[in-house]
Amino acid sequence: MTVHLMMAKTPRRNRRLRTAGQRCAATAALTILAGTSAANAQGRGILRDGFFWPDNLVVSRSVYDNNAKNITVGQVLPPNCVTGCSAATNDGSYPFVWNNDIADANFGITSKIFLDQMTPFGLPINSIEVPNSSQHGVTDKRNQLVTSFSSKSEMALNLSTDGQYLTFMGYVAPVNAVDVSNSNTPGAIDSTNPVPDAYFRAAAQVDRFGRFQFTMTNAYSGNNGRAAILYDTRDGGYLYTAGNAGNGANPQPDGILLGGGAQTLLPDDRPEIRQDPDAPTPVGSFNITELGAAHDKLGKDNNFRGLTIFNNVLFYTKGSGGNGVNTVYFIDVTGHACPNGVGLPQSGVKLPDAPLPYDSALLQTKGLQPNNMCILKGFPSALNSALKAKTTAYPFGIWFANATTLYLADEGDGNYADAGLTNAGLQKWVFNASTSQWELAYTLQAGLGLGVTYSFPGDRLYPTGNNAATGLPWAPVTDGLRNITGRVNRDGTVTIWGITSTVSGNGDQGADPNKLVAITDLLNNTSATAAQKESFRTIRTAAYGEVLRGVSFTPGSDLDQR
Repeated sequence: MTVHLMMAKTPRRNRRLRTAGQRCAATAALTILAGTSAANAQGRGILRDGFFWPDNLVVSRSVYDNNAKNITVGQVLPPNCVTGCSAATNDGSYPFVWNNDIADANFGITSKIFLDQMTPFGLPINSIEVPNSSQHGVTDKRNQLVTSFSSKSEMALNLSTDGQYLTFMGYVAPVNAVDVSNSNTPGAIDSTNPVPDAYFRAAAQVDRFGRFQFTMTNAYSGNNGRAAILYDTRDGGYLYTAGNAGNGANPQPDGILLGGGAQTLLPDDRPEIRQDPDAPTPVGSFNITELGAAHDKLGKDNNFRGLTIFNNVLFYTKGSGGNGVNTVYFIDVTGHACPNGVGLPQSGVKLPDAPLPYDSALLQTKGLQPNNMCILKGFPSALNSALKAKTTAYPFGIWFANATTLYLADEGDGNYADAGLTNAGLQKWVFNASTSQWELAYTLQAGLGLGVTYSFPGDRLYPTGNNAATGLPWAPVTDGLRNITGRVNRDGTVTIWGITSTVSGNGDQGADPNKLVAITDLLNNTSATAAQKESFRTIRTAAYGEVLRGVSFTPGSDLDQR
């Protein structure tokens, strides 16, 4: 096993930023970066007026450096592999490099993260590059964060509860590291994980001035953190995160079972080199035994992707994996909202301010107990295993327009033959007061071009025809939507922006250039026939070697207009 970068010697509770004064004192530990020439042209105005301007959009983007030397044909995969190893079939040239995923199911290469600011109509304003090892002066002793280029579930963007910070997750690793997305974390080692290396995961915060702060964690060992939201309070608050853990055999070590799903972190203002993360601290847990079913693989019922907060309630989505239920969940802080695993949040609740008080004696036999998460009433509650892999629910991003209307992104099933034939797209759910449950009003698909190939900047460099490794066309087609955000407009409509999912013959479909799209819907409409008049429009298309991942409004945006 190889442990990379700042392995904890003595676990210690992360410090919070407790007061505004401490936040100011910590400014020296925050990183200020101006990304593109558009940003640099504004000079000192960036610091005076802010890097991000209210009511614009931010999109998270990653770029693969297309370096053939990143991988050598025949090299052992995963790196430092001992058992169950494979050999690389392709070098690091894009997009052929992703055919290595066929031989090595863990395959991925870390890449830079950019936060692109644009108007809601897609006019580019500026871009900021998250600190990474390719930049001058950024060594393993300096703050840095990357994503795994082909990991499609990463880099969701969320505004903090006070609207002053953007948050997202990544890896504390150098650019062009291999198989990091399935590596262990240093404090939660699984010896059966075929990827023996270890890297911390981290939640990033960035304010309107472009200043970054990173909080490392031992959670999500063997897999990835996907989303984070900062609950910012006068005494520092909490980071709530969503993700998945585990990449080894059963039984899984305690750190793996503790480190999946819904986590809470204390924001840390120190440089990464000085942080020493403790064991993971879960804030919520769901188990299918709440529905009267028998246990399945411990921890995998909590394979969460989407994350949002509405009315002081934490909501999560699960849309992948053979375990559990693909649906919408919430954390019940009262213990009374869902005695049978399905229910509705109770009014007047507060966000959780402490980790889940689990019974450690039951961890290896029953997982995290007691469970404090519920399926939101009206959403699917059938087990994935009972559907025999024919589930039509693949939820991802979630956004509430108000207390009785929510929009849910469905990414599709990832099957090339099914693209355009699924129920994927943007689902509108409306709360029915008479039945006390949520009901699907309709699914918006027009304009997405489900199952239709499209062009993208630089596609003349892209291979044509079929990928010999998969037998399917290289050209990507849209399969559905992933992360979303929205805004209620003054004319009684809502506009929702979303990041598309793709299918193709690429060895890893998560590496396809995808799109940012938007649609405007009449808020009070529940008629599928009336909704047929609405259509998505493309705001931006990722270029050759790029992917888009998350979308949010900028820090400081008017929360009442989001």
